[in-house]
This record gives sequence, C-alpha cells and structure tokens, in this order.
Amino acid sequence: MSGQGNTGKRGGPKGDILVLIHEKEHKIFERKGADLICEYPISFSQAALGTEILVPTLFGKVKMKVPPGTQSGRIFRLKSQGLPHVNSSYKGDLYVRVLVVTPTRLNAEERELFRQLAKFDSEKKLRPGKGFFDKFKQFFG
Repeated sequence: MSGQGNTGKRGGPKGDILVLIHEKEHKIFERKGADLICEYPISFSQAALGTEILVPTLFGKVKMKVPPGTQSGRIFRLKSQGLPHVNSSYKGDLYVRVLVVTPTRLNAEERELFRQLAKFDSEKKLRPGKGFFDKFKQFFG
C-alpha cells in the first residue's frame, strides 16, 4: 500500500505497507487460480450404473450427475463454483475428480456377487494404454 506506512526519517515521506498473505490448505479443495479441484469417491456400482451425488462447494452442496460407465479419475467441471476472479463478477470453476473405490472388506454375499461379475470379465478385452495421467497432464500442465 503505497504511502500508507510510517513517516520517514527527519520528516521524510511516508513509507509503504507490505502485506503478506498466506493461504491455509483446505481439507477438501485444491486451488489453481480461481478454479478449485476436489476428489469424490464413488463405488463400482455407482460408476457402472450412474448416479447423482451431492458435491461440496464453497457455497453449499450441488447435485452432479455421474453418467453410467464413468471411469475412475474422470474429471467433471461445475461452472462458476470456484473462487471469484479479482476485480470481476466472474467465478472460477470447480473440477470434481471421481475416484472409484475398490472395497477392501467384503462379506460373503458381496464376494459371491463379485465372483458372478468376474465371469463376464473374460469377455472384455482390457489392454494397457494411455489414460488418465496423460489427460491430467494435458489438462493441468
């Protein structure tokens, strides 16, 4: 703040005030300029069948549709749900990265259901290739 500091020596002009701002890390959001990023865990069934989730924003929760067949790591954009741009009425966006969570403990019924689903896995031709990390690098690189 130019000229807002203490008076200089021997009646000299006022000095400047320097203000340092340190942002705290948020427990949910990561900041990229005016845009925000968060991760939202979903189950296998939610990813396969599609679902509607309530995503936290700075302004409350917002409904977001997750379409059927969503892959882990897919990023969805919620327009104008980020931080306000400086000296503007516009807001950044909120990017929601969905993560499909693999269950670590299954009861007998769940285990049997997964065994039944596994029978269909051999029909799918799954192969390695470029994927999420390449897209992520392009998006935020």
